[in-house]
Amino acid sequence: MRTPPTMAIVPFRKTPRHRKRQPLNQAQIVRAALVLLDEIGLDALTMRRLAEHLGVKAASLYRHVHNKDELLALLGDEISGEIPLTNAAGSWTNQLTEIAWNVRRGLLTHRDAARVLANTPPVGPRRLKHIEAVLRTLRAAGLSDRDAARAAYHLNNFVTEFAADEARFAAYAATPGASRRKILAEARRQFKSLPPQEYPTIVSLADALTEDAQDALFQFGIDMCVLGIRALAKREP
Repeated sequence: MRTPPTMAIVPFRKTPRHRKRQPLNQAQIVRAALVLLDEIGLDALTMRRLAEHLGVKAASLYRHVHNKDELLALLGDEISGEIPLTNAAGSWTNQLTEIAWNVRRGLLTHRDAARVLANTPPVGPRRLKHIEAVLRTLRAAGLSDRDAARAAYHLNNFVTEFAADEARFAAYAATPGASRRKILAEARRQFKSLPPQEYPTIVSLADALTEDAQDALFQFGIDMCVLGIRALAKREP
């Protein structure tokens, strides 16, 4: 007589319930875009890539963000929100210096952050608070309304472009076979190899031109701004 095969006993398993996807909102989209910006950079950031990153269709994004331009403007406000505002106490020179350093550090925190701010209009409540702080400080320095507005424009360009240049240099130095030390050494060698009769000043300043001292260079730029603002304030009636 044949022995019946042993029946396999399968334990009871409760059917898992699929978690309901949380509805997408603008804040979630912007935070995801900032994460993606760090991963792939500004040039590769598109609405389609962002939708793939979030696991949704691109059409879902457009319900909350009209286009890439609006997304970048929202990113600028998001990045600005991570930058601490200056302490209102202290002299205007200390406040202006603190503002500049805070913005520089904040822009270096995220990939291409300086480019995002340079290529978007100054909108958004958090970004506008930083602009308000700069203008308030410049007026406290004694500048007229017109000069305060103009000084804020140039100060913003200096800090933003300085951070963007640092980011570009860091990206290039991170490529295989390159390093910051090697790049500066090669630039120094090229300067010193120029015909001294044609470029005597460049040759003599080769070491200073290729100095690796970004913090000191940045502070020097701020000091120049402060001296210029003082001179402008003195000419006011």
